[in-house]
Amino acid sequence: MPNARFAFALPFLALLAACGQKEEARQAPPAAVAVIEARKADVPTVFEAVGQTAGYREIDVRARVEGILLRRTYTEGQPVKEGQLLFQIDPAPYKAALDQARGVQAQAKSAMDKSRLDKERVIPLYKENAVSRKDYDDALAAYDSAVANLDAATAKTQEAQINLGYTEVVAPIGGMASKLNVSEGSLVSQTASGGLLTTIAQLDPLYANFSFSEADQLALQAAAKAGRMVLPKNNRFEIELKLADGSIYERRGMLDFADSKVDPSTGTIKARAVIPNPDSRLLPGQFVRVLIHGATLKNAILVPQRAVVQQQASKVVLVVNDKNVVEPHPVELGATHGNDYVIDKGLKGGERVIVEGILKARPGSTVTVTVASAPASADAAK
Repeated sequence: MPNARFAFALPFLALLAACGQKEEARQAPPAAVAVIEARKADVPTVFEAVGQTAGYREIDVRARVEGILLRRTYTEGQPVKEGQLLFQIDPAPYKAALDQARGVQAQAKSAMDKSRLDKERVIPLYKENAVSRKDYDDALAAYDSAVANLDAATAKTQEAQINLGYTEVVAPIGGMASKLNVSEGSLVSQTASGGLLTTIAQLDPLYANFSFSEADQLALQAAAKAGRMVLPKNNRFEIELKLADGSIYERRGMLDFADSKVDPSTGTIKARAVIPNPDSRLLPGQFVRVLIHGATLKNAILVPQRAVVQQQASKVVLVVNDKNVVEPHPVELGATHGNDYVIDKGLKGGERVIVEGILKARPGSTVTVTVASAPASADAAK
């Protein structure tokens, strides 16, 4: 019988133990969390776009006369100076043409000198009625015709001289010369297909071409009009380039041009920056990320990035209210600023945001609040 009583008491004792554990769970102390106040600050804003570099000036070097290309006098892919001789076209036909034009010019000058003397002899004789009016008119007309012939012969001589000069093809600008498009010994001409010899790109400074969307432009204008965004004076945005390997190009440039129309095929607006490139590190045609500095977001709300948690498809921060109760606040994130997020929607500023003990803080529960440690505060202030 004693054993039977003991067996009967076991379930009752187990039930009492379970009730005791539930009571202890209900009386567990509130979770300890550390908070940081969601602060307001003026935040420098950086816009980003995809761009491509281009030569400040890119010139096609073309043949301006027809002839055999005798030689190339520059090194392909190397810098050339303005006025430097690049190509020599066979000058012999143009030297002969110049000599011929000079001969015709000399004949025309001799004829003009003779007609001038004839005119000078006829004029006094006509005044004395020693010659007829016809003789007088013929002498004047012959002189005028001789002057015109001399002018035409002189122009032909100048043209021949110019064509002879075109047989020496020089660099119109200084820059980086590209490869030769035709080989030496080829026949070149002024035509579009037969006249392109090479190209020269001026590399210092360099252009960075990019585009931004019409929606971004309208949003920026609306923010500036509402006073939420401060733009640089005269829209003098500073431009920084991120290269393909992720490195930042060490020299910054300035926004040089923004188009006044929207490209209807893409819905974007073309823009351009001028970038210093004294050591020719940048080359035309490189794809870069264009970072646009100069705008400042006024009174932006900042919270540490570690305070933001993912909840299904939305971002949430946990806020402790004035009764130390945890409240979830869905937020919309803006740009990053150091180790902080800019909060576009969801907070007003001044809220106590949980940054430590997030996993223990259940929405609706009461928590014990402490201010976040010094290193965390330092991170938030960045």
